[in-house]
Amino acid sequence: MLIEAYLLCYKQIKFVRNATMARVAEKRIISTIFVSLHLIQTFSCYYSRTMSGIMELYKDIMENKSHPITKDWFLISGPGPVTMIIVSYLYFSLSAGPRYMKDKKPYELRIPMIVYNFIQVLFSIYIFYEGLMAGWLYDYNYYCQPVDYTDNPLSRRMANAVHFYFTCKLIELLDTVFFVLRKKNRQISSLHVYHHALMPICGWIGCRFLPNGHGTLLGVINAFIHIIMYMYYMLASIGPHMNKYLWWKKYLTSLQLIQFCIIFVHTFQIFFNGCNYPVFLTFLLNFNSLVFIYLFGSFYIENYIKNKEQKKNKTEKITKTANKME
Repeated sequence: MLIEAYLLCYKQIKFVRNATMARVAEKRIISTIFVSLHLIQTFSCYYSRTMSGIMELYKDIMENKSHPITKDWFLISGPGPVTMIIVSYLYFSLSAGPRYMKDKKPYELRIPMIVYNFIQVLFSIYIFYEGLMAGWLYDYNYYCQPVDYTDNPLSRRMANAVHFYFTCKLIELLDTVFFVLRKKNRQISSLHVYHHALMPICGWIGCRFLPNGHGTLLGVINAFIHIIMYMYYMLASIGPHMNKYLWWKKYLTSLQLIQFCIIFVHTFQIFFNGCNYPVFLTFLLNFNSLVFIYLFGSFYIENYIKNKEQKKNKTEKITKTANKME
């Protein structure tokens, strides 16, 4: 009887303890739910305010900071079209294109490439000429040239040149398409893809916000470089017998480096001369110039300095081996 009483008492104590623990657990669960709901509500409010702020900033930039002449032009009215083009370009260049060509023979494309490069030469000549005539040959100040937001003939002429420059940057994506179809995968380097993907974005920003003024010198110099570059590509695409006339290939990279150095110095002075030109976009121009100086410099060192040394060392080894055999 005593044992049964003890067992009954133990069960009652255990029941009470379990009930107490259950109530404590229930309170903890309810407390956790309330805390979670509070955190979710707080995060939702913060997210809503953040997204609202971002949208307001986006609207302010797109409406109030855009240039009145170009903001509604073809492919300039919003970032969506150019973004889709760049994403499609990257997908084709890095994934879809190589997979499509994996088990196929490379296309020759000699005639299309000659025509394409010749057209690019003409386009570059036009941009170079228009950039000079619209300002840089006569009216523009190389020390400081603020953006002109008025709608006058010279401002509109430069804006047309900048828009055409942007369009050409999109057309130049075909460079990579030709490489893919010809299975020239070695040519599709990180530098090549980065350069071709970024330039249309820069062109869009320039056309939307700064279609005249200090930064347009970049397009003029770049067009001049592209006259020479696409002339080289056109001659190279004619056939191997033209190679003996293309000894100046390495100087193309040198010209690219000189181009970005000029742009960097020309733009960097804005930080110190009090020029009324957007500082943030000036910073982006300088940063972009430094990135390209580094990338093209690395490419030049790797392909024209190290390779030259390797070939020289290889020749010396062959000569030494031949002398020993004698």
